[in-house]
Amino acid sequence: MPRPAPYSLDDHLSKGARSALALAAVVSVALLSGVYVAQQGKAAEQTAFTSYAEAQPLQPAIAAPALATSLLSAEAAAPAKTLETVSGKLKRNDTMIDLLDRLGADRSDAYAALNTFYDGEHLDPRRLRPGLEVTATFDTENESRRLHSLALSAAPEKNLLATRTARGDFVGAALEARLTPMRRRVAATIETSIYETARELGAGDQQVVDFAKIFAYDVDFQREIHPGDKFEIVYEAWVDERGNPVKGGEALYAELDGKALKRAFYRHTPSDDGVTDYFDPNGESATKFLMKTPINGARLSSRFGKRRHPISGYTRMHKGTDFAAATGTPVYAAGHGTVERASRYGGYGHYVRIRHANGYKTAYAHLSRYGSGIKSGRRVRQGQVIGYVGSTGASTGPHLHYEVIVNGKHVNAMSLRLPTGRKLSGDMLDEFLTTKREIDAVRVAQGAEIEIAAVSAEVPAQ
Repeated sequence: MPRPAPYSLDDHLSKGARSALALAAVVSVALLSGVYVAQQGKAAEQTAFTSYAEAQPLQPAIAAPALATSLLSAEAAAPAKTLETVSGKLKRNDTMIDLLDRLGADRSDAYAALNTFYDGEHLDPRRLRPGLEVTATFDTENESRRLHSLALSAAPEKNLLATRTARGDFVGAALEARLTPMRRRVAATIETSIYETARELGAGDQQVVDFAKIFAYDVDFQREIHPGDKFEIVYEAWVDERGNPVKGGEALYAELDGKALKRAFYRHTPSDDGVTDYFDPNGESATKFLMKTPINGARLSSRFGKRRHPISGYTRMHKGTDFAAATGTPVYAAGHGTVERASRYGGYGHYVRIRHANGYKTAYAHLSRYGSGIKSGRRVRQGQVIGYVGSTGASTGPHLHYEVIVNGKHVNAMSLRLPTGRKLSGDMLDEFLTTKREIDAVRVAQGAEIEIAAVSAEVPAQ
């Protein structure tokens, strides 16, 4: 999307408008970091970010109290006006007008301010998500209450501001921080959970989710992670000119050293197929033919084997594994394949069966509903949502009944040894080892002791 041309204060606006946009510049800068200093001369036309400082642990990019303070500080330069600042968050099924109504903005002012964002294609009203924070500033001079400015964060690195001009209309502007990429390392001993520990160290949700996905083929996070296990994550981050982290990126390295598993993986994109994956120190992919569990955050409630059926009362073979979870929890395709069936199936209730390569099939029962587009004959990819947990059919409560069938025979999914993904060799292994050395250099620079390479086998010397 082309960047809109900067507004010229000197050529197009009155003195009152220049005062308003001067306030806008201060507020927008406060939105980005709370500490930016506007340049002299043409600073209102373009804010340049040129310096760089060492990154600190990730923090929220914008804080409403800091924004309010910045607004009031900026207004000190214009004592003729009395400003009141109110913030609010978009709720589920809200429109922006609904939110501005709650904040007390006049409808015509609200539409005028928002249209500066929509007309400039800075904001898509169809893609707004709950939790978006908006700050409205009102001019309360002479006991009236008119919308003075409207500020929101369209993205971690992009902030929008609409300010009333002397003519009474609104002028919108988008300010973007110049971000610098860097790499961060977090490592610790697990006390409660990987998620809580990693978040306390500054990692974001994305990095923890990446970590879980990397090890999803090898570890059951509900039952095989214990206090005292150790983990390490190296990930991408982008910082502003003062080193304040603005957003996080992909996990580049993930290591788990615990009772159930000791292994590490590096993110790498081989040049021959361009498919990004995670590889162990010997160049073997983390990706397996099937995921060990096709659901996140569930409790294993019934294992494979003979059991007393909770409804019929008879003892018979339980041909799958049950995972107790809340109704509506997403269920994922355990591997690439083709949907053989997606319909009600007797006591299984809403049921999906997927045919994979090499004689493997997986089945998912008691679903509350199917994933988008899931029907017989549809090809699915590993990790795609194929349904949601429910309690349909012969079920005593919400859970997923999961089966793995190999050449027509039901097998225990929890103990199944699955074929691995790609193993790099030749030139592709050499490429990977270069990536590995680069990531290891970051780890060493940030305090890591490199020992994991010896877990599987010795990495060839270069």
